[in-house]
Amino acid sequence: MTPPPPLQNPDWIRCLDPVLQAPWFRDLVAFVDAERRQGKQIFPPPDRVFHALEATPPDAVRVVILGQDPYHGAGQAHGLAFSVPDGVRVPPSLRNIFKERERDLGLPPPKSGNLEHWAAQGVLLLNTSLTVEESSPGSHAKRGWERFTDAVVETVARSGRPVVFLLWGNHARSKRPLIGNADGILVLEAAHPSPLSASRGFLGCGHLSQANAFLADRGLPPVQW
Repeated sequence: MTPPPPLQNPDWIRCLDPVLQAPWFRDLVAFVDAERRQGKQIFPPPDRVFHALEATPPDAVRVVILGQDPYHGAGQAHGLAFSVPDGVRVPPSLRNIFKERERDLGLPPPKSGNLEHWAAQGVLLLNTSLTVEESSPGSHAKRGWERFTDAVVETVARSGRPVVFLLWGNHARSKRPLIGNADGILVLEAAHPSPLSASRGFLGCGHLSQANAFLADRGLPPVQW
């Protein structure tokens, strides 16, 4: 029998119940479980697969940042897009995010790449695939995770609350049609912060300050980036 998904947040469970009950989602959970049982190293650990949703309940979401895969190196992925645990070297894409943060907001680079404090303020750090095999980027793509995370994006976009979507890179930008054009939604698009593309529109984009200005205009507190 397929084990139940480890998503615990009751508000997300309520929002996503039709998805969680779908046969394809049960197949997805069974696939990931089977990969672990075969001895493959799958990241993040089981208790961190849904960490983005546990850390940022649906009613708290003010900003969405979309990643792609979790990090596929040992000790890096902990369920939040672009984030790494304390004590882990800051990866190149996150270093560029911090560079843009410094340029945009005048804040010095933080010592840690742990973005838990963003998530706690309503920044949903969502990868479009929630698991990956060690040293094998894209290995769990097209297994069903995208259908699940698309449902999360649509849920947030249709919440009726002000939300900023930060779409960095072509993969994230491909999700633009899911968001629609409802009032109270701001969509900001740029190149990916990867060293391969950051200089082609990410560095200098000013998205963090623009997100805060949008929130302030609607009477919401800014994110302490």
